[in-house]
Amino acid sequence: MKTPNGLQPLIDDGVIDEVMRPLKSGKEAAVYVVRAGDEVVCAKVYKDMGQRSFQKRVQYQEGRKVRGSREARAIGKASKYGRKQQETAWKNTEVEALYQLREAGVRVPEPHGYFHGVLVMELVVDADGRSAPRLGEVELAPEQACEFHTFLVRQVVKMLCAGLIHGDLSEYNVLVGPDGPVIIDFPQVVSAAGNNAARTMLLRDVNNLTASLGAWEPALLETWYGEEMWALFEAGELRPDSELTGVFVPDQSHADVDGVREAINEARMEALIRQQGREMAEQD
Repeated sequence: MKTPNGLQPLIDDGVIDEVMRPLKSGKEAAVYVVRAGDEVVCAKVYKDMGQRSFQKRVQYQEGRKVRGSREARAIGKASKYGRKQQETAWKNTEVEALYQLREAGVRVPEPHGYFHGVLVMELVVDADGRSAPRLGEVELAPEQACEFHTFLVRQVVKMLCAGLIHGDLSEYNVLVGPDGPVIIDFPQVVSAAGNNAARTMLLRDVNNLTASLGAWEPALLETWYGEEMWALFEAGELRPDSELTGVFVPDQSHADVDGVREAINEARMEALIRQQGREMAEQD
């Protein structure tokens, strides 16, 4: 295929040898399958975003560290230079998060480096060597849904212990490899201690996973792991190996409880519809 402009500098510098095919494209970036020597990896080319997108990113960027005082002032003033620095910081964040999370033992793609604004990293594949499907694209038995849920909740705990929250976690950015789920897409990663919306984002992440996997095992919809782990985190008692029960009495004073319950109820209804559909198919 024709080499995309964003990847030509990597070929010129010998970082990669060939662009094999596009893998996916979204609002934030385009990902390509590339060859580097004898290894097949992927390259994530970030797209430059307009000022409107920066406004949407504000809630995620709160609490992030900026390398220099000049850059921090420029970003605060939203000058042209500041927007450029903010764009650069947004792209760098995912790279830094991947290295940090790999060090913390979180199942994420292995980064191979950041070159000319392009993230080169492990290509997650399935048991047959094809690009791994997303969690939302696979059918699961109830037992497997429970296993995946337990595993992913533990990954969220490890992230939180490392001071990070994914911020946009759902069945669309979890890949299913031969060894289980792999979490991807971290440009919007949130500082757990420095962002006022950290709790809300953590609960949304966990409840997104619970709602998705609860469609295959409705018993999961009765669990409250996000609230439980956040309570331990606030108390300074959360550890990567902390035992969680999924049992928690929600504080009704928090405004987002109704929203969480609504999401869970919607997932419960979706699970019921799927179950009825499977029963009807078996009868046929």
